[in-house]
Amino acid sequence: MNEDSKGFGKTPNPKDDTALREAALEYHLKPTPGKIQVVATKALTTQKDLAMAYSPGVAAACELIEADPAEVSNMTSRGNLVAVITNGTAVLGLGDIGPLASKPVMEGKGVLFKKFAGIDVFDIEIEEKDPEKLIEIIAALEPTFGGINLEDIKAPECFRVETELKQRMKIPVFHDDQHGTAIISAAAMLNALRLTGKAIEEITLVASGAGAAGIACLELLVDLGMRRENIIVCDSRGVIYVGRDVDMDERKALFARTGDDLKTLGDAIVGADAFLGVSIGGLLKPEMVAAMADAPIIFALANPNPEIRPDEARAVKPDAIIATGRSDFPNQVNNVLCFPYLFRGALDVGATGINKEMELACVKSLAKLARMESGDLGTTYSGETLSFGPEYLIPKPFDQRLLVHLAPAVAQAAMDSGVATRPIEDMQAYKEKLSQFVYRSGLLMKPVFDAARRDPKRVVFAEGEEAVVLRAVQTLVDDNIAIPLLVGRPAVIEHQVERLGLRIRQGVDFEVTNPASDPRYEDYWKTYHRIMQRRGVSPDTAKAIVRTRSSVIAALMVERGEADALITGVVGRFQRKLDYIMDVIGKHPGYSTLASVAVLTSAQGSVFIADNHVNENPDAETIADICLMAVEKVRLFGIKPKVALISHSTFGSHQDESSAKMRKALEIIRQRAPDLEVDGEMPADVALSPDYRKVIFPNSRLRGRANLLIMPSLDAAHVAVNLTRVMTDAVSIGPILMGSAKPAHVLSPSATVRRVVNMTAIAVVEAQQVSQGTFGFLPDS
Repeated sequence: MNEDSKGFGKTPNPKDDTALREAALEYHLKPTPGKIQVVATKALTTQKDLAMAYSPGVAAACELIEADPAEVSNMTSRGNLVAVITNGTAVLGLGDIGPLASKPVMEGKGVLFKKFAGIDVFDIEIEEKDPEKLIEIIAALEPTFGGINLEDIKAPECFRVETELKQRMKIPVFHDDQHGTAIISAAAMLNALRLTGKAIEEITLVASGAGAAGIACLELLVDLGMRRENIIVCDSRGVIYVGRDVDMDERKALFARTGDDLKTLGDAIVGADAFLGVSIGGLLKPEMVAAMADAPIIFALANPNPEIRPDEARAVKPDAIIATGRSDFPNQVNNVLCFPYLFRGALDVGATGINKEMELACVKSLAKLARMESGDLGTTYSGETLSFGPEYLIPKPFDQRLLVHLAPAVAQAAMDSGVATRPIEDMQAYKEKLSQFVYRSGLLMKPVFDAARRDPKRVVFAEGEEAVVLRAVQTLVDDNIAIPLLVGRPAVIEHQVERLGLRIRQGVDFEVTNPASDPRYEDYWKTYHRIMQRRGVSPDTAKAIVRTRSSVIAALMVERGEADALITGVVGRFQRKLDYIMDVIGKHPGYSTLASVAVLTSAQGSVFIADNHVNENPDAETIADICLMAVEKVRLFGIKPKVALISHSTFGSHQDESSAKMRKALEIIRQRAPDLEVDGEMPADVALSPDYRKVIFPNSRLRGRANLLIMPSLDAAHVAVNLTRVMTDAVSIGPILMGSAKPAHVLSPSATVRRVVNMTAIAVVEAQQVSQGTFGFLPDS
C-alpha cells in the first residue's frame, strides 16, 4: 500500500536528517505541545453566558434536537465536525507503530482539515486491531460527528472496516489512504491523456502495487472509462493472473489477467501507454521505460523514493509525462488536494455518505482547475510560472481556488445523486461564502464587487506587462468588474498572456496603449507640458517623460477622460508614482491634501487606519481632512463609520503638542460633520474596547468598537498597520488613495493578484461616483 503521497514536505537529504528531526521536535513542543486546541465559539464572560452555555439554557437545545434530530446541525458543531480515526497499524512510512505514536499524524490531519476547509476535527486513536471490534467502536460514534475520515489502517482490514461502516452509518465515511490518492491520480491521468491525445478507453496501463491505494486508483480509472481488460496489475509476487494461488484476495482477483504469458513487471510493461506505481522505490528501471509506448504516462507514487525518478525516466523517454508523491518534483499527487474539499461539500449538504458520483465530480473539477490560470500561486511557489502542461497536471496544495471549485462540485453531485439531506438552494451564494473563507477580504469587499459589476468602468493599469496585473485582469474580465486598459508593449503583453496560460485576448478583453507608437503620443506630451511647463519641464523633457513613464501615460489617460480610473505601483517607488498623480490629476478641490487609508480584516473584524503612506506629521486641519476622506471610504464598503482619533493621551490626560493636535482636529471634524460618530483623543485599546472605554470615559460619543482609527503621524499609522497585519495574520486592502481629483491608486511591489482585484473594484466604484457627481464630496453626516 502506498503510504503514500500524503506528505507535504520535500524529501530531505540524508545529511539534513538530524537537523530536520530536531526542528520537527521543537515544532511539536513549542509554544504549546501538539498542533491543535479546542476554542469556544460563544462568549462565556458573564453569569448569563454560563446559563446559556450550560444549565439551564442548554436544555432548550436538547429538547429541540430530541423533537427533530436534524436540528443537531443547527444547535451544535456536529455538522462541521469530522473524526480522524486510526488504530495505528499502517502509519505513513512507519508501519504498525500503534495508536499512541500515531497521534501526531492524526493531529496533523486535523490541522489540514481546518486550514484548507475550515472543518473542525477530533483525532481519535483506538487501541484495537480486531476489525469487528474496531467497526463497532467507530459506528457507536455517529451521534458525535458529521463525518468519519479513516486513516492509516492496514490492508486488507481497511477494506472491510470502510465497507461495513458505510453500510451502517448515515454520515460520510472516507478512507483517505485509498480514495484520496485515487481521486488525485485520476485527475492527473485525465489531464495527461489530454496532453498526449490518447483516449482512456484505448490505453493500456500497468500497475505496480495492489494494496488499498493501488486497487482504489484502478477502480476509479475504470469508472472513468478505462477498460479493465487493458490493465495489468503486478504485486510483490509478479503479475496477477487467473489461477495464481499465492497472496491473492477478492480485490486482486478483479484485475487478474487471463493467461500466464506475462509473469514480471518487465514482461508486462512492454508497449504500455501508462504506468501506475504505488509500491516501492526504484522498481521501475530505465530499460522498462524505454520499452513503453511513445509519450508514456508514468505515475511513480511510492514515497519517499518513487519507482523511478523523473530524470531517469526522461533520459530514455524525453516525452514522458511524470507524476510522483514528492513535493520536490512536478505533479505531486498529494492527498490534501482532495479530502478537505470533499468533506466540505459533503458536510454542507448533510450528505449521508460519500458515493462514486461525488468522487468523480471531485476528479473532474480538480482536472479542470489545473487547466485554468493559476492566480497568485507564483508567489506561493517561489515565483515559478504555473500553467497547464506536462509539469503542471494537477493544482498545487496551496491553490486557494481548490475550496471554491471542488466543494460546490461535490455538493452538487451529492444533491444530484440523492444523498443530500440539506440541499443548497443558491449555489452561487454558497460559492461566495466559500470565497469569503478563502479570501478573508471577501465579505468586506462584497458590496464593492456588487456595485462594480452593475456598471464596470475603464481602469488603466500603468504596469500592463506585469504578470500580477495580467492575472488580475483575467479575474476582472471573468467577474465583469472592470474594463481593463493596459499600458505596455503589445508583443510583450501577448507573450506574457501565453506564458501564463491566460484566456484574455487583446482587442476583445482589454485594450493596449503602446508608449512606443501610440498615435495619441503628441497630444499626451503636449498635455503634460502644458501642466508642467511652469515647473521646469521643457517640451523635450515632456516628450521623454511621456515616452518612458507608464504611470504618467496612465494618469494622462484619466485626466483626458480616456480612462475612468488608474492603478499603478506594482513596480517602482510609491512616492514617485504619487508625485505623477499629483502632477497630472491633482488634488480634489474639497481637500487640502492627498492621503491614504489601509483596511485590515481578520477574525476579530475589520478596521480602517489612516494615514499610513502620505502625510508625515499632519497638522490638525489636515488630520480633519484625512478623517473626513476616510469616512467616505468606509461608507463605500457599506459600513457606518465609528471614528477614533488615536493618541497616547486619554481624553485630555496629557498636555503635549501631539495630543493637543488631535483634540483640535476633533473640534474641526465636529464643526464640519456634527453628526459623525467620532471621539478622541484616545489610545488604540480604548478605541477598540467599548467596555474599557465606558469605565474610563462613560460619556464618549463613540459607541461600540471603533472601525476607523485616525493616527497622529505617518510613523504611527505605518507601524500600526504592519504590526497588526503580521501579529494577527490580518488580510490588508489598500493603500486606498484619497483626495485626488479623479480615482487613482498606488499599490506596492508586494501586491498580490487579489489585492490588485480588490483595488480595481474600489476604483470602479469611485469612477461611478464621478459619473454621479459625488466623488470626493464631504460625506453626509
